[in-house]
Order: sequence, then C-alpha cells, then structure tokens
Amino acid sequence: MTDVLPDESARFVRAVGPQPDEILEEMDEYAEENGFPHVGPEVGGWLALLARTVDARRVFEFGSGYGYSAYWFARELPADGEVVLTEHDPDELEMAREYMDRGGVSDLATYEEGDALAAIERHEGPFDVVLVDLRKDQYPDAFDAVREKVAPGGVIVADNAMTAGPIQFEKLLEFQEGGDPDDVNEHTRGIATYLDAVRAAPEFETAVMPIGEGIAVSHKERR
Repeated sequence: MTDVLPDESARFVRAVGPQPDEILEEMDEYAEENGFPHVGPEVGGWLALLARTVDARRVFEFGSGYGYSAYWFARELPADGEVVLTEHDPDELEMAREYMDRGGVSDLATYEEGDALAAIERHEGPFDVVLVDLRKDQYPDAFDAVREKVAPGGVIVADNAMTAGPIQFEKLLEFQEGGDPDDVNEHTRGIATYLDAVRAAPEFETAVMPIGEGIAVSHKERR
C-alpha cells in the first residue's frame, strides 16, 4: 500500500482518531505480516466516524477482504443494524466471519461470496454508507448499481481514490484538471471515470480526503 500521508502525519492521524480494539490490532498485524492491502487504521477510523455521523444502520461493501473495514463499521451500528460483506475469496470471507464472531458483532453481518456487483442486485436499499473497494475498473459500475440505493443523507466512500498499486497519479490528476492524458491504464481510467460520475451526479457532493491511499467521500443530499 502506498499511503498519501508521510509516516509522521499518518501516525498523528492514528493517535488522534478512533482507537482500534484488540481484534483490529490483530487484523492490522495480519495485513502487515502478509502484505495484505487493507484500508488501515487511519481510514478505518474515518469510516467509523462517518458511520456515526450519518447515524448509519445499514452498510454495503463492494469488496470486504477479510473483514477489516466491515469490523470498523460494525462497531458503530445499532443492535438491529447490518453490514453486507462481499468477497470473491472464500478463505478471506471465512476469516471475516471469525473476526466478526470473536469481536461480538457477527449478528450484524451478512456475507455474500462472489461478485459484489451481482450481490448488490439482491439487496434492497436504503444503505446509509457504501464502501467501494473492488477492482478499480469496476468502480463506475458500482456507482451505477448503488446510487439509487443510498439513503438521503448517506455517503459513498471510494477507497484508492488517489493512489494504489498501478494507479498513475499524475495522469489521474491531469484527468481531474480537465485534461485527456495518453497511455492511461484501466485502473487509473476506472478511478477517473468514477470520480467524473460522482462529481457530475446532482444528488451527490464529493470531496477527497488524503488519508491512506485517498478516499473519495460522496454525500447524498437530503430530500
């Protein structure tokens, strides 16, 4: 993972933000030891704060891995809340089940193995928070699939909005400043197309927060 913030700034964000419990600390250790790309505690704390700010009851994740972000969300949900986890890898989804169970939040979790874009079609809205963290070329499709299912006043959070693996940041920046760069890979183009779509959507207001690998937060207007 290529963090946007310098190390000392990231440490400061972690120190000030919501604190992880023992389960999250163990999950962080797993990510570090195995090179697993997770959102990390800086973004996790902000996800928790966003969920609390919108009084979230239902959360949908496009991509859940081994349950790290879902666990951050679940700690903020009421007893009748729900977080829908989606993951292609059955082993990772089983790890998520184990972590959620050990953390005492398994009753809040719904698990969907397979394609997240297919899973969202099986779930009625509204969702108060949506996390987009799947293949970058699929980000625009995820927005199209979920935009009508986001509750008024809810938020969509897209991870990797600035940098991640093969994303070409300079070309992404050129896109956002109105240019049309050449030789753009599918990951970069997927993020650029997603950002264009949420920025053009009249019912959403979008801003980017430079934490982790960058998160784009799109707030849906209250009707």
